[in-house]
Amino acid sequence: MTAPGAPPPPAGPPPPGPPPRMAAAARYAGLAGAVLLTVAGYLGGALPDAPLGATPTSIWRAPDGPATLTCWLIGTALLVGAWWSLSAGAPSGRWAYVTAGLWVLPLLVAPPLGSRDVYSYACQGWTYAHGVDPYAVPVAAAGCPWVDAVAPIWRDTPAPYGPVFVLLAALAVSVGGGLTGTVVALRVIAVAGLLLAAFCLPGLARAAGVPARRAAWLALAAPVIGVHLVGGAHNDAVLLGLLLCGLLLVIRRPGRPAALLVAGALLGLAVTVKATAVVVTPFAALAAVQGRHTVRALLRDGGWLAGGLLAALLVTSALSGLGFGWVGGLTRSGDSEQWTSPPTAVGLVVDYAGALVGRDPQAVPVVRAVALLLLAVLVVVLWWRAWRDLRASGDPASVRVQVTLHGAGLALAATVALSPVFHPWYATWPLALLALTATRTTWFLLPAAAATFLALPDGTNLARFTKAPGAVAMTALLLFLLLGIWHHRHQRSPAAQDRARTWL
Repeated sequence: MTAPGAPPPPAGPPPPGPPPRMAAAARYAGLAGAVLLTVAGYLGGALPDAPLGATPTSIWRAPDGPATLTCWLIGTALLVGAWWSLSAGAPSGRWAYVTAGLWVLPLLVAPPLGSRDVYSYACQGWTYAHGVDPYAVPVAAAGCPWVDAVAPIWRDTPAPYGPVFVLLAALAVSVGGGLTGTVVALRVIAVAGLLLAAFCLPGLARAAGVPARRAAWLALAAPVIGVHLVGGAHNDAVLLGLLLCGLLLVIRRPGRPAALLVAGALLGLAVTVKATAVVVTPFAALAAVQGRHTVRALLRDGGWLAGGLLAALLVTSALSGLGFGWVGGLTRSGDSEQWTSPPTAVGLVVDYAGALVGRDPQAVPVVRAVALLLLAVLVVVLWWRAWRDLRASGDPASVRVQVTLHGAGLALAATVALSPVFHPWYATWPLALLALTATRTTWFLLPAAAATFLALPDGTNLARFTKAPGAVAMTALLLFLLLGIWHHRHQRSPAAQDRARTWL
């Protein structure tokens, strides 16, 4: 198994597809799971009038509680199991697309699932549509008529999304009219983002030299895609569509100023949906270079890409009339403290240990700040390794694409791991890029599959009810992984090899 930080190996011949019976069983098991999740949504999904502050116990005691939780658990297990069973690749790219589409169909007509964020989007769009700055005035203070459907933690916080998504949310409000119509419009926007991503995936897979049947299966049929990006109508779908479209244009037209300007603008639009996309842009600059990777070529071709990105940021911020107020809103996205974020888990454990001796270290913000600094260092290191490999390599274009996509995928994975907050749909960011690499991705597929079980149909996050044990378990897992990495590197050191030869 290739280590997560290792450069991608040359792509060999693709493994044979799964047996027909196995593929058919996976297809219809996943479809049954999607239907059960839709039923769970109608029984106890994130409906506007659903009671807030529910717990697993209170949900179970509700009239439809046992049926809701049973449908949710079995449906999620079927979806995850079916996806995992074909993780080596579907029988064909066409088969993967058809199956992913079948799994999405029931979820298209389900109530909001796994989160109440879609109501936050609706109220932020309503706020902007009524002439109020959503970066300065929270939705409760703005007088949004649907504020009771918004999760309490987000009622008094500014919008953390860029101006492009605020404009899209306002468009959904204008088209939808009432809350139901707005939610439907937001889901249509999310599906449009996914369709754009699906359109770009085959071209990226061909450029990277990986089987489209594997890339499409991992990136589009993943349960977190259907449950959260479609069922939950999350704006991450728009982010992925713009991101993959920008990368495809960069990879197909390296060294072409006009194409790179457009690609940079697409990446800039992705950043103005969610700022997370910014970590991909340094790797996109590497892909923009045509020919040998020299500093001069990087400044020339990467400069065109950066120009398009900056133009998109400036134009959208100016046209929306909101300026760069959205940057300040990003600081409030970490108000929630959950052990699913590794830095938050470590901070919570330090706070628990301090409480045992009568201290209050308030370590969570400190550990989060350290993690963000570490993230910046990691992104630089990953970029430098990709730059070094590209300068030293005389390999074909597919390897160049592999190196850049692999580095970008790892940068997004590091962003997910080191961010102050983790939600299940965040796993879709790196998954879309790692699916396009020739490396083994089990190390990421496993947590992506597990994350699907974290949110109940009404948006109740199970991490809230396992705060202390979850924080301890996450911290222990981090220590175990760090020790494993240290041991692995120590065993590979020249001194260790010399000692091994001496013993032999």
